[in-house]
Amino acid sequence: MSATGQMTGTVPNPAFDPYRATARAQGTIAPQGRSMLITAPAKINLYLGVHEGTGEDGYHRVDTVMTTLDLTDTLAIAPSDRLMVKTVPEADFPQESNTAYKAAVAMGKAFDREPNFAILIDKHIPIRAGLGGPSTDAAATIMGICRYWGVDPRDERIDAVARSIGADVPFFLYGPPAHLDGRGDRMSELFRPLTGTPVALVKPMTGGVSTVEAYRRFDEAPVAASPLEPMLEAMRSHDEQAIFEHVSNNLAPIARELCPQIGEIVDWMREQPDVRAVDVCGSGATVFAVCNTQMAAEKIGIAAMKEHGWWAQAAKMEKTGPIIAVG
Repeated sequence: MSATGQMTGTVPNPAFDPYRATARAQGTIAPQGRSMLITAPAKINLYLGVHEGTGEDGYHRVDTVMTTLDLTDTLAIAPSDRLMVKTVPEADFPQESNTAYKAAVAMGKAFDREPNFAILIDKHIPIRAGLGGPSTDAAATIMGICRYWGVDPRDERIDAVARSIGADVPFFLYGPPAHLDGRGDRMSELFRPLTGTPVALVKPMTGGVSTVEAYRRFDEAPVAASPLEPMLEAMRSHDEQAIFEHVSNNLAPIARELCPQIGEIVDWMREQPDVRAVDVCGSGATVFAVCNTQMAAEKIGIAAMKEHGWWAQAAKMEKTGPIIAVG
């Protein structure tokens, strides 16, 4: 870290991450009774390597390098007489199954308090898409409750709560590109942001890929992960050409098998002009293309929708986790 506070390399200890908990810059406790708006960003995996076999805990060892995007959900949180979670559009499952609800309950248990909040989630990140929508909503909920209760986001209980909800949740508490290991939930290194890099996102209009099913198929016929170190070295040196040359995901072949349209989208996007790298987000169903220009990303999105009827969105890489504004 330089004297000016700018990131000059990796940050091995996330407790010292200056980007974590954007809300801290605006104060530690929200005014009593006031509502909050929190933007919760999506993510893509620049690298995903799932290792064969499972540990004693039943989970695979996973290495991943992720970055956030400016595609976001928006959460409105306010004190209430009980915990309530609603989504727009309305979810087709009970609120108790929502990750934001689970995160609030877990925070209540961790800090021995009643998590009585009304949470409304304006959904823009599609579900079952590999973009981390449920995980980012959970992280935003955790950070919002930290703000209301005056909890330091660096409290070790916060990481424990995040990891109990899902593997991607700890990543969203931070913001810059990061390497996570363990189950894909343990922060290892943070890197300089790739802010503003254009990305086109395309997925089938309906359907998706179950992560559970993807891992089951992977266990039946494992696909070797690409070497991790070249990606880490490229991220450390902030060599964009090398970074995008080493984009990799060994769950992508499984995703293509489970949803043939994903393979069709991958092949089509690789043929588009001004594309630097194409791969599957997580276990699917979204495919991302890193583009040379924002115009190229937008053209891909328009063509995907008009010519094929796929869901599409042009986005940019970001450097932040949840952003809080007090109403």
